[in-house]
Amino acid sequence: MSTEWEASAAAWIAIQGESGDFGRVHVLDAPMLALVDERAPARVLDVGCGEGRFCRMLASRGIATTGIDPAVTLIQQAQALHSGGDYRVADAETMAIAPGGHDMAVCYLSLIDMPDLDAALARIVAAIRPGGDLLIANLTSFNTAATHLGWLKPLIGEASFPIDHYLEERPRRTAWQGVDIINHHRPLKRYMQALLGHGLTLTHFDEPPATGGPADKRDRYNRVPNFHIMMWRKPD
Repeated sequence: MSTEWEASAAAWIAIQGESGDFGRVHVLDAPMLALVDERAPARVLDVGCGEGRFCRMLASRGIATTGIDPAVTLIQQAQALHSGGDYRVADAETMAIAPGGHDMAVCYLSLIDMPDLDAALARIVAAIRPGGDLLIANLTSFNTAATHLGWLKPLIGEASFPIDHYLEERPRRTAWQGVDIINHHRPLKRYMQALLGHGLTLTHFDEPPATGGPADKRDRYNRVPNFHIMMWRKPD
């Protein structure tokens, strides 16, 4: 279990509030839901579901969801907010999910939290039925390669977003607003090669812009977008 996420659960729940944070609400939700609607899955596995926000959004569309997360407190919150939902405490790398039982698996900003990417993807892909989909929202790899969290504002000159050691895969401690966790930096090729190695076909890729929220925050985000979205199809 992720002890960092368990220790940070209360802070995370407070940050998300009733609606979610800036990146989810103003960048990712709309394109993620559009891809779900396009495929119209009946059963979705949300791996790294946190406090269950995206599961609840899918359930409001009549989709049966199973949410997986290693943090007990987050799963308890998910269950409290969605009493009819199916939520389970488990690591992605070791979760016991029946093979081929889901039309779609979702990793909504959770792949970066998984220490063993290959073990996690093996379980996730196995849970998807032939012809089903894997929908991923992830931090961009230049974001996780940043030399510190966010923009650097020097005494003189323009603010910048410096990165370093991009090709070096490594864990990184990330802290903000009471959350103190370990993310994993991986170059984009690491994800792409791992997914291609499972025989999946890339059917969608996007780096969506922010389309709402405070103008200054939106404009700053769109200078250096934090996220990308991918959809992969499992062969029939």
